Formats: sequence, structure tokens, C-alpha cells
Amino acid sequence: MQNTTHITYLFDPLCGWCYAAAPGLRRLSEVPGVAVTLAPTGLFAGQGARRMDAQFAAYAWSNDQRIQQLTGQPFSQRYRDEVLGQQQAMFNSGPATLALTAVALTAPERELDALQAFQQARYVDGRDTSALAVLVEILQSLGLGAAAARLSAPDSALLAAMQVRMDQAQAEMRAFGAQGVPTVIVSDAAGRRLLRSGALYGDLKPLLAELKAAAG
Repeated sequence: MQNTTHITYLFDPLCGWCYAAAPGLRRLSEVPGVAVTLAPTGLFAGQGARRMDAQFAAYAWSNDQRIQQLTGQPFSQRYRDEVLGQQQAMFNSGPATLALTAVALTAPERELDALQAFQQARYVDGRDTSALAVLVEILQSLGLGAAAARLSAPDSALLAAMQVRMDQAQAEMRAFGAQGVPTVIVSDAAGRRLLRSGALYGDLKPLLAELKAAAG
């Protein structure tokens, strides 16, 4: 691809379908001439957060099993027991969104690494990524000490930066009439457009061919 293709990835760190798109997103980010920007929408933060209960846990597990069957991304029994099984724990993506913002401010080239580490920690290792202490530990394990330090003591600048990112992502959702996440916006020589639903799942060859043709 001769020209840079910009990919805006609208997501939430607690979205199972976003986790399912992780392998495709990673491969896409490694294509020469493609630049990926993460845009957290705050879908499950703030008013979107909720307490875990048996009914919600059962719904989430059923949906996760469907995602696994369709995409092959694993959701472990440990996740079911130790995350979904923690009654009255918070289902809240605000902390993970804040953590990703800390990475974006201190080591932006590592934000995708951090997101995928959070997803692995939750869905495979069964760790509660709604907890700041867990997120701080993961950032430290990735060598992202500056981000971990900011997350350990969030200040008004970090909180404001997170809100700006969510506001911008939500504005993009409205502009394109997108209803859920993940949503992918492509900006290239052909203009700005939504990527077709499911393009990041499975074989990426059709998508890469499409992007190459648009880039010229």
C-alpha cells in the first residue's frame, strides 16, 4: 500500500466481540502502510457499568460461548468461575479505559499490547480487569512503569484525557450511525467509511486486498 491507511478501532475493553477481533486487529496493525488508533467508547463505563449477578453472569457466559464457537477465541472456565462468578463485583470498563489512556499518554506505541494483555488476563487467566490493582500489575509486567505509576494515582489530567477519548469515540459512532462495538473506521485515499461487520474475524486476505485497492 503506497499511502497510509488509517484505522480507527472503536471498542470497549470488556466487550467479548472486541476480544474476538484481537488476532485480526493485531495482524492488521502489522501491515506496512496501516496505522491503527484505539478509540475506547466507554460502553461499559460510567452509567454503563453494573454489578455482577447470577442472571448477568449467565447471559455473559452464553454470549461468550457463542463468540468462541464462531471465532475460536477462548473463554476459560477460570474466567467463568473467578470473574463472572464473583457476585456483586463490578462489571466496569472505566478502570481499563483509564489504564489504556495512561499508556496512550506515556507509551502510545504499546497501547494495543496493553489492551490485548488485559483481554488475555480476563478471558483466559480469570483476572478481574475492573480492578485498578490488577491493571497496575499487568502494566508493570509489560514494562509500562510510567503508565502504571499514573494509574496508581490517577490525577485530573489523566481522568480528563480519558473523557476526551471517550467523547471523541462516541462522536465518531454517532457520525457513522454505528450501534455497537467493535466498530472500525477506515480512512484512506477513498475517503472515510465503516469497515464491514466481521471483517476482522477469520481470514484477513479479502480485507487486505480491499485496503490495498483503495490505497492505490
